[in-house]
Amino acid sequence: MSTYTQDIDAVAKLRESHGSSWDAIDPESVARMRAQNKFKHGLDIARYTANIMRADMENYDKDSSKYTQSLGCWHGFIGQQKMISIKKHFEGNTDRRYLYLSGWMVAALRSEFGPLPDQSMHEKTSVAALIEELYTFLRQADARELNDLFREVDAAREAGDKAAEKAAQDKIDNHKTHIVPIIADIDAGFGNAEATYLLAKKMIEAGACCIQIENQVSDEKQCGHQDGKVTVPHEDFLAKIRAVRYAFLELGVDNGVIVARTDSLGAGLTKQIAVTNEPGDLGDQYNSFLDCEEIDASELANGDVIINREGKLLRPKRLASNLFQFRKGTGEARCILDSITSLQNGADLIWIETEKPHVRQIGGMMDEIRKVVPNAKLVYNNSPSFNWTLNFRQQVFDAWSEEGKDVSAYNRDNLMSAEYDNTELSAAADEKIRTFQADAAREAGIFHHLITLPTYHTAALSTDNLAKEYFGEQGMLGYVKGVQRKEIRQGIACVKHQNMAGSDIGDDHKEYFAGDAALKAGGKDNTMNQFG
Repeated sequence: MSTYTQDIDAVAKLRESHGSSWDAIDPESVARMRAQNKFKHGLDIARYTANIMRADMENYDKDSSKYTQSLGCWHGFIGQQKMISIKKHFEGNTDRRYLYLSGWMVAALRSEFGPLPDQSMHEKTSVAALIEELYTFLRQADARELNDLFREVDAAREAGDKAAEKAAQDKIDNHKTHIVPIIADIDAGFGNAEATYLLAKKMIEAGACCIQIENQVSDEKQCGHQDGKVTVPHEDFLAKIRAVRYAFLELGVDNGVIVARTDSLGAGLTKQIAVTNEPGDLGDQYNSFLDCEEIDASELANGDVIINREGKLLRPKRLASNLFQFRKGTGEARCILDSITSLQNGADLIWIETEKPHVRQIGGMMDEIRKVVPNAKLVYNNSPSFNWTLNFRQQVFDAWSEEGKDVSAYNRDNLMSAEYDNTELSAAADEKIRTFQADAAREAGIFHHLITLPTYHTAALSTDNLAKEYFGEQGMLGYVKGVQRKEIRQGIACVKHQNMAGSDIGDDHKEYFAGDAALKAGGKDNTMNQFG
């Protein structure tokens, strides 16, 4: 017996116990409303999605072709439409398809200060607010889809079609929710470990099952693809990982997932020299990457900071900003140490921010990490900051050059040019881009592929196209041909925007509450009927 049917029976008994005063309460209407509100609050969602993500991680360990993916979404509607599209195009299957919440997009699009750079200057509570908004829209997508199925049941009953009624009922009983895991970006924690813990709790209460945190200095935070990044010693970062874990456990989300991101590949600076108690400990290893010069005691100057290592006096190079710099060429080694240390101290997944999408570079670092942590898994940013076309054309160019293939027809520095779009090299590069995620999942330990900012770019591109046509010679045809006609023919649900906004759900609720006296919006004069 389905939960839906059980609910009808349970409410019927409850109604009987209240006598005639509840006669107007329809048990099936209550069961429908309960089905539409399966997830009562964010913690329900966090526990549910954490289990999904843990199962996906186990499946990936057994079979690397079972990697997961997500797209970054900056508004609840965007996330909702993404999941509706996934269900439409993949036979209702949302398996291994998540949402990503990007701190960059929160800063650029959600701050009360207006558009900001990715430097953690926005209100930190806006991160939790966006998680809650995304899940509100996904829950509404469930409610809307179920409402359409309830109407199918009613229509079948009216027609006396038992087979159609049963088919619609089966769809309700086996409904696949739009609720999926969100990987949520907490940046560098917005302060000390206590601040990180407090914000993590808000994010989890909003529904986050997975929190991503990075090892930059919180008040110096920069976008992972920009210069000027400053990292913290390992112990400082581990305290924040523990703070996030405590937040998960306090709220009863025992399977919560932590992604530890290292920006060390592009970060050449540190604000602190790590505390070290003995040679080779974690602090000593961190300090070993500092760019130092050996000096004699007689060379000490006023205010010098000195490290004593193996009887030698080393003076770290300090900039006018009071920051210390690392030796050039140590980025990969620091990333490897960062990742191993994080995984050994509570993180579940790692994230290495790279300067280009190159399977061999990523795989080389993961090979070293997996020598210590064999089941290490990576979350990887398929970033719009990369020029994917140029990068992969250059990779093919370089590979062909190494093979001795004639590349004289191509200018390596100008491979982005449209003149190469229909060439053999372009086709080879596009194929490498197409298979990048599968290749990297197999060869570089990437469990989750995400694009941080795709819907930021798609919104800009589609708005540009519409503005060009509508305000130009095409006029209204610019909208009709470029938008509405495509919506109708592609079966985009929001062509019936009133339905998407909940008008039909509201009508049915009015009928539950007022019966035949309900004043409904969806009558014969509703222009949405033009869309069938």
